[in-house]
Amino acid sequence: MPAAPHAHALDESFLALPLRALADAALARARALGADHADFRLERIRGASWRLRDARTSGTSDSTDLGYAVRVVHGGAWGFASGVDLTMDAAARVASQAVAMAKLSAKVAEGAGAKDRVELAAEPAHPDRTWVSSYEVNPFDVPDADKTGLLAEWSARLLAAPGVAHADASLMTVQENKFYADTAGTSTTQQRIRLHPQLTAVAVDPAGDFDSMRTLAPPVGRGWEYLTGGHWDWDGELARIPEYLAEKMRAPSVEAGTYDLVVDPSNLWLTIHESIGHATELDRALGYEAAYAGTSFATFDRLGTLAYGSEIMNVTGDRTAEHGLATIGYDDEGVAAQSWDLVKDGTLVGYQLDRRIAKLTGFARSNGCAYADSPSHVPVQRMANVSLRPAPQGPSTDELIAGVERGVYVVGDRSWSIDMQRYNFQFTQQRAYAIRNGRLCGQLRDVAYQGVTPEFWGSLTALGGPQTYVLGGAFNCGKAQPGQVAAVSHGCPSALFRGVNVLNTSAESGRE
Repeated sequence: MPAAPHAHALDESFLALPLRALADAALARARALGADHADFRLERIRGASWRLRDARTSGTSDSTDLGYAVRVVHGGAWGFASGVDLTMDAAARVASQAVAMAKLSAKVAEGAGAKDRVELAAEPAHPDRTWVSSYEVNPFDVPDADKTGLLAEWSARLLAAPGVAHADASLMTVQENKFYADTAGTSTTQQRIRLHPQLTAVAVDPAGDFDSMRTLAPPVGRGWEYLTGGHWDWDGELARIPEYLAEKMRAPSVEAGTYDLVVDPSNLWLTIHESIGHATELDRALGYEAAYAGTSFATFDRLGTLAYGSEIMNVTGDRTAEHGLATIGYDDEGVAAQSWDLVKDGTLVGYQLDRRIAKLTGFARSNGCAYADSPSHVPVQRMANVSLRPAPQGPSTDELIAGVERGVYVVGDRSWSIDMQRYNFQFTQQRAYAIRNGRLCGQLRDVAYQGVTPEFWGSLTALGGPQTYVLGGAFNCGKAQPGQVAAVSHGCPSALFRGVNVLNTSAESGRE
């Protein structure tokens, strides 16, 4: 059983809800109606955000989504229904609706000549488990005035710096509580906290040209201590942003060509997300899913043989990483959190799975990648924390740069583009620096790097050590129809890639 990272208590107001009674009523009705499998999931998700423009509040939000869902397998088909009425009779009715939906789905499938029946990979029962994510101070226990006050103070620092015309600040916070129970005997109660702070400085020159520079601090599975407890150097970053922005405003445009590329973790996490994370979702690789991110070139027949990158490339899927945005105790199918290999020594060796896909493709067990973003949505296969492992005794970022004669060092994420097979892509950044003879020689503008996924990762020549490793991520990974959003982290070290194609974005867009 995954242990709770610390002894933080579950929210008493959530525990006061009739969790077990509602689950018992729903599961009993599903059993009585002949369901082969049934699960019940009650969620309360609270999200709050604050936005400031030039140190003044420009918007706030605070919402709570509370409800429950019943999912069944009946007659070899899925059935799903959800409700908000927290009574035993209502929970039983929702279970009846889920079974009725499964029966209808089975008839439709039979009429269409479909022969596949829904079966789930086995999972040991996990009765009466609790799990709470790793944080110190719940941000919802902090007065709103303290949140807006800190953001206003930080914004004022940026505005006071020479050359900064505007400053934007935002903070998003989420508390997610879930109770899950199924007919196999699993019951779990969980609580997750996550937050995303962000500040951006904007400069405008006399000719009307403008640019911006954003903090590199990633969203995290931490609490309020992330902003106040020394877990990130906020003072240092806020002091440096105006200097970086001023240098960028006067920087020369890059000359397009082939360069060696040193990629900082603050940029590389997004490349991992787009070119590895989505590509190793097995439902995409099988063609069952294509919404938002398309399918995948890493098809199932290439498992164990596809050269995804160079031999120093090792990528894990991980639902257990401390402070990861996709870290859980148990997923929304009652599967215990795990860590596993996706790419080993450069070869594709694994995928991200839920129980249905695992059984369909011959895996003994799901690796816990089922998630629903609200009580009214059905769980779908979602991304784990997908991370590139550092070299155990690897170099520093400065040492990687020192090994480059002619190259570019990229820092921070910005825009991206990738095709619907997760194959051809390009990425931009917050800052790009020219490298000449092992030294940084000032910033460049209009930089985008371009690649084909296996060729790009095949050019990976050196990895930084653990001291360069950072867990980046995003709150807004989209998937499915109707659309769902999930938060996910990606850890990586600094990395050196040889012979990467670099574009001049101004020239490409015809602005030069």
